[in-house]
Amino acid sequence: MINFHLSRDDFEYDVRGLLMSFFPGEEFVKNQEEDAAPEEKAELTIEIPEGEGEDRIAQKNDMKRKLYHQLAAMTGKTLPWGALTGIRPTKIAMGFLEAGMSREEICREMESFYLVSPEKAALAADIAFREKEILKNIDYEQGYSLYIGIPFCPTTCLYCSFTSYPMSRWAPRMGEYLDALFREIDWAAEHFKGRKLNTIYIGGGTPTSLSPELLDRLLTKVSDSFDFSDLQEFTVEGGRPDSITTEKLQVLKKHPVTRISINPQTMQEETLRRIGRRHSVEDIRQAYQMARDLGFDNINMDLILGLPGEMPEDVADTIHQLEELRPDNLTVHSLAVKRASRLKMEAAGTVVAGGTQEESEEMMRIASEGAARMGLAPYYLYRQKNMAGNLENVGFASEGKAGIYNILIMEEKQDIVALGAGTVSKHIYADGRIERCDNVKAVEQYMERIDEMIGRKEKLYRD
Repeated sequence: MINFHLSRDDFEYDVRGLLMSFFPGEEFVKNQEEDAAPEEKAELTIEIPEGEGEDRIAQKNDMKRKLYHQLAAMTGKTLPWGALTGIRPTKIAMGFLEAGMSREEICREMESFYLVSPEKAALAADIAFREKEILKNIDYEQGYSLYIGIPFCPTTCLYCSFTSYPMSRWAPRMGEYLDALFREIDWAAEHFKGRKLNTIYIGGGTPTSLSPELLDRLLTKVSDSFDFSDLQEFTVEGGRPDSITTEKLQVLKKHPVTRISINPQTMQEETLRRIGRRHSVEDIRQAYQMARDLGFDNINMDLILGLPGEMPEDVADTIHQLEELRPDNLTVHSLAVKRASRLKMEAAGTVVAGGTQEESEEMMRIASEGAARMGLAPYYLYRQKNMAGNLENVGFASEGKAGIYNILIMEEKQDIVALGAGTVSKHIYADGRIERCDNVKAVEQYMERIDEMIGRKEKLYRD
């Protein structure tokens, strides 16, 4: 247990973020008297330094730098992202770019002010330049993006914390779910009439959990409801290969879908079994080939680094297999163990996730070098709490195939209208202020309270 003393509660979130990065898996308590805990649990007491500066942000950043140096000296280790604890490092780099800084100046500022490593500073700067080019034709003020959530999956993966429900249980009511979703679609189509719809992303869960008939019904409703004149991207997550059939891919091809995902997470048979994926590596290959044969020319594949039992050599073998397939996008996730996942719940048992910092960094290096060999360049990046090796998630893409929605959701420059159970809408104001509203996660509650869900968005976007 680590006891830390903090004089300002408004810095607690940032302090905990740094402590968790240096001491993964530890328990933290705040301002506890030393004699209030059993002696065997009082392992370490940390006094948080005061920050200096003219305003709260300056004080917070100064405090984080001081605390970072203190923890680095105490542990003898450094972190790839330095004192940064937020999830969007490229947003900082983008801000520097929009202020007129050169690549070298951005790198220098991130290294000196945020204590980021030279490699990660260069990655953030390069992605910021790439993002700016990709988004050059996006209308931030009059444009918007649409997210539609389908919260059903064949099974729940060990690491998953997303809103998802087993399709075996919900199959009889999926049509009922679409009925409620269509009411939200009708509201959005009317409310945003006259504005430019730039991207559509149908995610989940696993959207291809829907039957071909229901999938066609959904895509027909979207096409009939919105003006696609300004649409630059239409993504549907195929996700798990055990949900993909030729008939479903033909449905997607019949509609103006431009980008799909077929997500292996790993190409190791034993790991697939361990994490609860009921498909084989050969199923992944067959689903991918079916999509190619039907003419899909922008296919994303997701990988997760640090899955239970995997070592760098397993990641190297997975990358080698993907090089044979040559996807157009590769999204590489560093495993983040979420509180709501079965992996978190079983962490005290036989399931062990992630590796040492060195192993995590080696896995990311293997994946990045493999992406480069496939001609894929990094184009977006974000971070999460409890990530293996304190690393990041990176999207790689070939020229012209980057996922535009992925950048927009991270950079927070455009309204995101999110429909379906468990989704979160964002309203971006002209002054940069961001407000959100969420839909309830439980499918039954969502269907019963659909008028309330619409009312929440009506309030959020009323101006």
